[in-house]
Amino acid sequence: MNAWAGAFGLGLAVLIGMLLPLQALINAALGRQTFGPVFAALVSFGVGTVVLLAWWTLARPSFALAPLAKVPWWAWTGGIIGAIYVASATLLIPRMGAAPLICLVVLGQLLGSLVLDHFGVLHARQPVDASRIIGTLLVVAGVLMVVRPWQTTSA
Repeated sequence: MNAWAGAFGLGLAVLIGMLLPLQALINAALGRQTFGPVFAALVSFGVGTVVLLAWWTLARPSFALAPLAKVPWWAWTGGIIGAIYVASATLLIPRMGAAPLICLVVLGQLLGSLVLDHFGVLHARQPVDASRIIGTLLVVAGVLMVVRPWQTTSA
């Protein structure tokens, strides 16, 4: 990967990360104004499906059913995980705020990623080492500073 592509990829990842709390806040507002967080998540996935279908159609006009028959059953479960995430984030963000929610999500992603990497789930094994453990502990410290579970909220 060249330096420009690397910098572009890093910037895009940060931008996407910045959009996730906005998505959760938008979905929460939609849920409050309509039929609740699950409906808002459903609308989010519906609109997203239309956007992705248009993008896929523009990028890859050919289609064949044969390759779909070779896909293992578990490869279809990503949508379930996505639905649980979007609905849960829509439900939780008004209760805890954007920063605490995203910090906890990132911590969960990091812990899950360390386990998946360590055992080589669906990709080459990347064992946990001291630097990854130290990095994770720094993330835990950051989460504690943002979430502040020792403080009670005044309502």
